[in-house]
Amino acid sequence: MILYDVFIQPFFEYGFLRRALVACLALGIGAGPLGVLLLLRRMSLVGDAMSHAVLPGAALGFLAAGGLSLPAMALGGLLTGLAVAFLSDLVSRTTVLREDASFASFYLISLAAGVLIVSLRGSGLDLLHVLFGAILAIDSSALFLVGGIASLTLMALALIYRPLVAECFDPSYMRAVGGRGSLYYGVFLFLLVANLVAAFQVLGTLMAVGLMMLPASAARLWARSVAGMSALAAAIAILSGYLGLVASYHFGIASGPSIILTAAVIYAASLFLAPAGALRRFLPHPRLAG
Repeated sequence: MILYDVFIQPFFEYGFLRRALVACLALGIGAGPLGVLLLLRRMSLVGDAMSHAVLPGAALGFLAAGGLSLPAMALGGLLTGLAVAFLSDLVSRTTVLREDASFASFYLISLAAGVLIVSLRGSGLDLLHVLFGAILAIDSSALFLVGGIASLTLMALALIYRPLVAECFDPSYMRAVGGRGSLYYGVFLFLLVANLVAAFQVLGTLMAVGLMMLPASAARLWARSVAGMSALAAAIAILSGYLGLVASYHFGIASGPSIILTAAVIYAASLFLAPAGALRRFLPHPRLAG
């Protein structure tokens, strides 16, 4: 009975907790596999930069609609996110700057511009909502957006999974055999930006990438195949959302940071307990036992 009161009863009693849980479920399903691909591409910090790239567009949508309008902010965030991805790739191709340097530059510009735009017309509460999200205030339209993006991500990954993974590990081979690697990379960036827009609605721009990279990093320590890492990352993201909401309800703390810190605890435990974790170095190797 105590377990029911702690882990189940709040979601039956409060509708806003159920909507928040569904949002975490959809976000974890879509963002987890993309986080694994980012990790394997060694683009983890690029994901963080892209999460801030949606801020100016969302802020412009906020001004155009005169308030917190989901369609306007989502469309604006998607457009500016894709624009930053395109410009960063263009800069890396036409100058001596590497892609990570161009992404970092546009990340700083986007963050400063977004905060400035929101502060021009919005209140301090609006700025907090944009930066840190309001998962407990998520409504039906936001749920449809997050669920639709998660469904689109799963369908796209199912269609292009094999060439996307091949391009991830060996892009030069894809170019050599005419495998249209740049097309798959473009689709991957579009899915990345779309999922960051969905996460932006739930967790805010500063923590949008949290449910993408922390579960993926933990899954990398437990699983060996890309499919296994993707499934485990999605499961860890969903579990982090559920436990974070439970902790938020019982301890009266902010839900967004609670979810991300729950994922951080799972990641920290994986660093020590996983087969590829730190403790493995101190245990006797089976092949050397004799």
